[in-house]
Amino acid sequence: MKILTIVGARPQFIKASVVSRELSIHSSVVERIVHTGQHYDENMSELFFSQMDIPKPYINLGIHEVNPGEMVGRIVTGVEQQIVLEKPDAIIVYGDTNSTLGGALAAVKQNIKLIHIEAGLRSFNMKMPEELNRVITDRISNMLFCPTQIAMDNLREEGYDGFNSDYFLSGDVMLDATVYYKEKALAEKTALENFPDSEFILCTIHRSENTDNDQILSNIISAVNSISKEMKVVCPLHPRTMKRIKALGLKVDFTVLDPVGYFEMIRLLDKCKLVLTDSGGLQKESYFHNKMCICLREETEWKELEEDRFVIVSGTNQESILESVEEGLNASPEFDKNFYGTGNASQYIVNEILKSV
Repeated sequence: MKILTIVGARPQFIKASVVSRELSIHSSVVERIVHTGQHYDENMSELFFSQMDIPKPYINLGIHEVNPGEMVGRIVTGVEQQIVLEKPDAIIVYGDTNSTLGGALAAVKQNIKLIHIEAGLRSFNMKMPEELNRVITDRISNMLFCPTQIAMDNLREEGYDGFNSDYFLSGDVMLDATVYYKEKALAEKTALENFPDSEFILCTIHRSENTDNDQILSNIISAVNSISKEMKVVCPLHPRTMKRIKALGLKVDFTVLDPVGYFEMIRLLDKCKLVLTDSGGLQKESYFHNKMCICLREETEWKELEEDRFVIVSGTNQESILESVEEGLNASPEFDKNFYGTGNASQYIVNEILKSV
C-alpha cells in the first residue's frame, strides 16, 4: 500500500508526526510525504521535521508567498504530478489549510481515495478561509476522522450518513503528539533554555482575518500592548504578521520572538500563565497543557472548550480582549474533561486505513 501525505503548515507537521510513526510500524505500507512549501520559514518547517523525527518530505513543492487562489491551484497541479509519478492508493490530508484543500482536490480529480484527519470541525463562519477549506475537504473525502463527538455530530447533521463516505470518532492526534513529545521537549535543551521564569502570557497572531484588516490588527496590538504593562507578554510572531505590523507602523511594547519549533512551543505552554491566540490548534494545545486560553476571534471551532469556559472567545475589540484576559487570569478551571480521546488516535486511524484501503 502506498500513501501520499500532504503537509504544508506547522499544525500538519505535528499531526503527521504521530500518524507517520504509526504507519512506519507496518511493513506493508509505504508513505511519501509531500511538503507543499506553504510555511517556508526554517523554524516553521525544517525545524519541526528534525526535532520530531518525522521522515523528510519526499518532495517540497516550494509554493508560498502567492495569493490563496493561486496557491491552491499550484498545489493541485503539484500534487497531481506526484500522483501520476507515485500512483498512491490513498492520500492523507490534515486540518483546514490551503495545502489541505489543494491536496484534497488533486486526490478527487485523480480518483484517489481521500482521507481527512481532523474532520467535522465547524466555526459556522464561511468568511473564514479555513472554514471553506474544511467544509469542502470533508464533503469530498472518503474517510473522515473526527477528533471530538461534536465534530461527529456536525457531520451527521449535515447528512453524511447518506453520503458515499465513512466517518469515525478517532480522538485527536494532537493529543497523541503532546503525550509523546512533552517529556522529551521539557528535558532537552532548546533555544529557550535561558528564558526567564517570571509569569508571562503566551500570544500568537496569524489568522488572515486579523492580520489583513488594518483596524482589527491595530486593535489587537493595542490590546496586547496594554496587557504587557501589567504582565509580560511573549509573542512568537509569524513572519507575515510582523511584515504587516511594520507596514502599518504599529508600536510593539511586548516581547517578540522569531517563530519557534514545536519543542520550544511546548516549553512556552508549560511555563506561561495564560494563552492569547487566534490559532485553532493552540487553543487545543492550551487545554492539553492545563492553561486557560483567550481566542482572538469571533468564534471557535472547538465548541466544547468554549462551552466549558476553557477557551474564552474575546473577539477583536480592544476592550473585550482586555476583559477576557482578566477573566482568564482569574479563572481556576479543572482540566479533567476527556474531550479528545486517550492519546491513541493515530493507532486507531491507521488500523482503520489498513482495513479499508
